[in-house]
Amino acid sequence: MCGICGEIRFDGRMASPERIERMGNCLARRGPDGAGQVVRGNVGFGHRRLKIIDLSEKAQQPMVDADLGLTLAFNGCIYNYPALRAELLDMGYRFFSHGDTEVIAKAYHAWGPSCVERFKGMFAFAIHERDTGRVMLARDRFGIKPLYLSQTPERLYFASSLQSILRTGDVDTSIDREALHHYMTFHAVVPAPLTIIKGVRKLPPATVRLIEPDGSFEDTVYWNPSYGPQPGDEAMTADDWRDAVLESLRTAVERRMVADVPVGVLLSGGVDSSLIVGLLAEAGQTGLSTFSIGFEDANGEVGNEFEYSDLIARHYDTKHHKIFVPGSELMENLPGAIAAMSEPMVSYDNIGFYLLSREVSKHIKVVQSGQGADEVFGGYHWYPPLAGANDPLASYSKAFFDRSDETLRRQLSPEWHAGSDVSLDFVRTHFGLPGADDPVDKALRLDSRIMLVDDPVKRVDNMTMAWGLEARVPFLDHELAELAARIPSAENLRQGGKGVLKEAARQVIPSEVIDRKKGYFPVPQLKYIQGPYLDMVRDTLTSDKARQRQLFRKDYLDDLFANPTDRITPLRGSELWQVALLELWLQSQEI
Repeated sequence: MCGICGEIRFDGRMASPERIERMGNCLARRGPDGAGQVVRGNVGFGHRRLKIIDLSEKAQQPMVDADLGLTLAFNGCIYNYPALRAELLDMGYRFFSHGDTEVIAKAYHAWGPSCVERFKGMFAFAIHERDTGRVMLARDRFGIKPLYLSQTPERLYFASSLQSILRTGDVDTSIDREALHHYMTFHAVVPAPLTIIKGVRKLPPATVRLIEPDGSFEDTVYWNPSYGPQPGDEAMTADDWRDAVLESLRTAVERRMVADVPVGVLLSGGVDSSLIVGLLAEAGQTGLSTFSIGFEDANGEVGNEFEYSDLIARHYDTKHHKIFVPGSELMENLPGAIAAMSEPMVSYDNIGFYLLSREVSKHIKVVQSGQGADEVFGGYHWYPPLAGANDPLASYSKAFFDRSDETLRRQLSPEWHAGSDVSLDFVRTHFGLPGADDPVDKALRLDSRIMLVDDPVKRVDNMTMAWGLEARVPFLDHELAELAARIPSAENLRQGGKGVLKEAARQVIPSEVIDRKKGYFPVPQLKYIQGPYLDMVRDTLTSDKARQRQLFRKDYLDDLFANPTDRITPLRGSELWQVALLELWLQSQEI
């Protein structure tokens, strides 16, 4: 796990070592264990290293394989690298290091861009071919590792964070109206390739981009599973699905223990993270470190789920770390969490993961997390109403969208509207793609391929990497996800959602955790904005910078200030926090 960046020139100029250094310095918290840079003519790569696998300097990056004529900058982890390394050794390749980075270079030389189809893991990387000048960029199937881009006819910048690209000082930082529409409507999800900034884009998940020396490029999507039962699945019983999921999840969890440093678990107390702990214990792990966080109660809403995380920690005798954050510390650390966001992310979980990661990083460098289970196995409340829905688009948008286009027009200043209902059009187009016929499957595909990538996954990456902590997500193992995509929606919707996964969990963990009411990472102070939090957001939204930007109508802001606890979105988020977070983020990035 690291941070990567680079510059590619198409105008005959040399890549700038000084500019790449600025970009790399911005990524220092992602990789506090080392730094490197390789510049060859018009192409330059930078790297910040977090030592997880092969702790020696032989695995330093950017990695240059002079024999093969390849330079590589890589962020992530290839869990099956030992098997791939053995296969490549049998093919005659020789290695000078012992980690996964060199395996990528050799695999690229052996199999070309299709090498990504063999990788089981999370990754974003760039490879430069010395002899042709071609550069390949690649991102993992679920976009667990970020890859931001900024391209003009003269040059291309890439980096693990949007902020790193801003450090070039050579980017159009005006706000993208289409992205703004998604942020305000699609629950702050801004789908790739868009970002809120016009001059910065992101490589979509499961995508390989081949860039020629003249700047022309071609994208290839290398993973696109179908949803719904496949031929032969009609013979599968509920027990068959349960057993298949449990076995696949065992493999996914085991894969993510590959490291030359200890691996812990972020334990929320929900079924997903608890199941990870249970499977590790079942596999013989002892002395496992687990970590939970809680906040002060607010407006009658409890700010922690320690009851359940404590239960699991006691049951498996883990080395449990329970972290409580008082309101004063929450307020004190909000600016740091917001500055760490590569894009504005409205979820309250951000500050929770930020502070949890700070404490976890004092103990270990790698954790497993339960992110992704709800999107993969159908755990959200908007899936059941979709079953048999005559108008899946209307049902989904009513449950998930923060507001309609008509309402948004009354809230945004007229000059900032996208001109059409781009968010509804986006979901309509995605629902209409082949490969998912059932309405629930359409939503599961959208949420796992789009929403998950640009909300929960991005949140975990940004907040953990702000403290040099690597988070691994076994529920996003692509083989497990392919299996889950085949499960009939009726099976997934049982028991209030995630029925198959819950039945698998019953074979491993206590039922009290499985049958509890679904919980979320609670930070009630940011949901019910009062006192100093209200003062903070009012000051931000009435500041000179906000007035000059004038994103929102004054009457809308005045109504939010007067009734902050009443203006709650369908997904139980604060409208005031949503608009304030956007302005706070823009100001934190000096945009």
